[in-house]
Amino acid sequence: MANLFCFGLGYSATHYLARYGARFMRVTGTVRTPEKAAALPASAARKAYVFDGTTGSREIEAEVRAAQAVLVSVPPGEEGDPVLRHFADAIASAPNLSSIVYLSTIGVYGDHKGGWVDETTPPAPMSERSRARLAAEQAWSALGGRVEKAVAILRLAGIYGPGQNALMQVRRGTARRVVKPGQYFNRIHVFDIAQVVDASFRTSANGVFNVADDLPTAPGAPLAYAARLLRLPPPPELSFDEAAKGMSPMALSFYGESKRVRNDRLKRELNVTLRYPTFREGLRALSAGEKDQR
Repeated sequence: MANLFCFGLGYSATHYLARYGARFMRVTGTVRTPEKAAALPASAARKAYVFDGTTGSREIEAEVRAAQAVLVSVPPGEEGDPVLRHFADAIASAPNLSSIVYLSTIGVYGDHKGGWVDETTPPAPMSERSRARLAAEQAWSALGGRVEKAVAILRLAGIYGPGQNALMQVRRGTARRVVKPGQYFNRIHVFDIAQVVDASFRTSANGVFNVADDLPTAPGAPLAYAARLLRLPPPPELSFDEAAKGMSPMALSFYGESKRVRNDRLKRELNVTLRYPTFREGLRALSAGEKDQR
């Protein structure tokens, strides 16, 4: 593919570009502020445009119309999806655009009381944030169907990787293992997200794919394992009832949902083999290669 445009050059997108950006002749994208544009690593994009979700840009429209692939990681806001609000026409009219990848969340499934979900499970989002995500998914899929462009909806589990992981929480001494019986959660290493994005572009994937690891566990399990790797005492356990007194609404919504996410379609249709099938492999690699993180 010649040109890639990324709406949102954040954590997942920049890690994808660091590994796979050389596949494209030209990579451009958006950030929310000029300061973020100046701080982007050289591997991220040839040019970054400022887009805070409130105002469109003719320069961005021109880049989108010249793209063969579009990656979207901008979250929806109170008024819906800001990318579609300002750039739907440019996307729809891009003559050579063949593949769109939209990064969403497994939060759209809602609470299943620890039961298993897959891509055939009807979404039942509980929070306003997840309801907005589901609406954005549906809008992107509808756009793709209307103009005959492939749209892969990637529902991501909890993201971790360099600079964002349980090892760093344990080192800081701020980690707490919140105990809530029956609570399950999946995770996904940012390297494996990059693999899936790349496979989605290469195959012009269409439809929904869960991007999650093979081992849903209690939320505190990675913290205990990180402490073991660091040869430190495990973080203290705290009952959910006690921890909830100081939690933000977002954290409370996280603990209000419990599910185990299947990733069979990812492996079967995109032919992806996870490098880090559980948090154990991922944390071991981070511990071995990134001891300087703080």
